Amino acid sequence: MARDRFSTATRLRLLGEQTAARVYRSQNRRQARRSRLTGRAAFLALVVCSLVVALAYPMRQWVSQRAEIAEQERLAAEAGERVERLRDEKARLRDDAYIRRLAREHLHYVLPGETGYTVIDPDAVRRHRDDQGAADRPWYSNLWDGVDTADRTDRE
Repeated sequence: MARDRFSTATRLRLLGEQTAARVYRSQNRRQARRSRLTGRAAFLALVVCSLVVALAYPMRQWVSQRAEIAEQERLAAEAGERVERLRDEKARLRDDAYIRRLAREHLHYVLPGETGYTVIDPDAVRRHRDDQGAADRPWYSNLWDGVDTADRTDRE
């Protein structure tokens, strides 16, 4: 029986020592983890924040300049296309047949021996007459209407 008590007491003491060791180890781990991460993490966060602040303005400038370069390249390409169209038009204008065709289409020229006809749309004539109300009146009426219009305010 003495042996059972001794072994139980020994067992309890060993169990207590083991528990105390576990608690001590877990506290040491927490303290070590806190102390190891806190100083380094704060310094790392400070370095990262200072890098972000230092690089933010140059990066924004770089992005805006890249956008401006792209816009200028687009405008240069459009100008190049326009130059090509104008060169083509210049080459066409050196051809006498092309000049004759333009004169016939736009200026209504006819060659000797041809008869030229002009077709008038009646609706277009009516619309044109409605727009020219001021042309039917004497010049001094138009002058006084202009003076009256200039004297009016927006409130009337």
